[in-house]
Amino acid sequence: MDVEERREPTSKRPTIEMVASRAGVSRQTVSNAVNAPHRLRPGTLAVVRAAIDELGYRPSQAARSLRTQSTRVIGCRLLPGNYGGTGGVLDRLLHSLCDTARSNGYDLLTFSANDDDDEIGVYDDLLRRNAVDGILLTNTHHGDARPDWLLERGARFVAFGRPWGRRGVKHSWIDVDGARGTAEAVAHLARLGHTRIAFLGLPEGNGVGDDRLAGWQRQTQQLRLATKGLLGRAEDGIASGRALADQLLDSARPPSALVCVSDAMAIGAMRAVEDRGWRPGHEVSVVGFDDSPVASVIRPGLSSLRQPIEAVANQLVETLLVVLSGRTPRPERTLLAPRLVVRESSGSREIRQIGTAAEAR
Repeated sequence: MDVEERREPTSKRPTIEMVASRAGVSRQTVSNAVNAPHRLRPGTLAVVRAAIDELGYRPSQAARSLRTQSTRVIGCRLLPGNYGGTGGVLDRLLHSLCDTARSNGYDLLTFSANDDDDEIGVYDDLLRRNAVDGILLTNTHHGDARPDWLLERGARFVAFGRPWGRRGVKHSWIDVDGARGTAEAVAHLARLGHTRIAFLGLPEGNGVGDDRLAGWQRQTQQLRLATKGLLGRAEDGIASGRALADQLLDSARPPSALVCVSDAMAIGAMRAVEDRGWRPGHEVSVVGFDDSPVASVIRPGLSSLRQPIEAVANQLVETLLVVLSGRTPRPERTLLAPRLVVRESSGSREIRQIGTAAEAR
């Protein structure tokens, strides 16, 4: 027997014609079962789907794209993952976006860019090549030129983040209500007996930082708590949080609690507390923001405001799908609430007594 005779027969990739033959229907009926199932009777649809499953048929994405003018791909810039040294939040967002897009029949195309101009250049290339159906815009900020650029070209997109400082916005966006979160942190600390609650924030003009600061200001004013000399600002990071906490704790009237704009700031603040021989959650309480993975593993555990990243991802993709369908009469604007996760850094029963003593120094 020669070599040719010994070869095993190669299995063919199932085709739409093979499915039609197995189900005893036309090629068009199979196409309708895949692309427009509502056009078929339930019994016919069941027979075709059974044949599809039995043969393992998968429609050609390239052919579908040519027919429907749809790529079933969503573009999204992959942001740097340093986030002040705590990490995890952007990873959670990316994984959730991929899972949600996939469950809706879309793939997520991620790309890197050095800055907004570079990102716009990538968008220009993707749109010219019809490589994506829509875009998920992230990291919005004051003076952001990207939304207008996309709108001018008729691109379909949804933003994660508010259009800071702008009115009459014509695109949909989803964001986390940072002010609501920090207000909840202040209320939590006030219930423990703290009356001097400081805030460690970002430089003025940062949209996310200003939003979280507003919650601290609103809640301290509502509870008639002191604010003078209790605000510090710096670029995000563990070292910045430590330096700001040092300044506040060394002041004539130090705070007994610190609400921080990020977990990175909060970890730095905890180090400053420990440098003085105190225990976070006893002499001085600390609350962070983001509930990054490190918050639950450090000791003492860090109380933090958990961003609803999974809900954000679901809302972003679902809103974009509505935009892609053309069914939305007006832009969607959604704020999702964070949730305070209380751990040892603000959960001690000794806080009321020891915290009051600290305020008296």
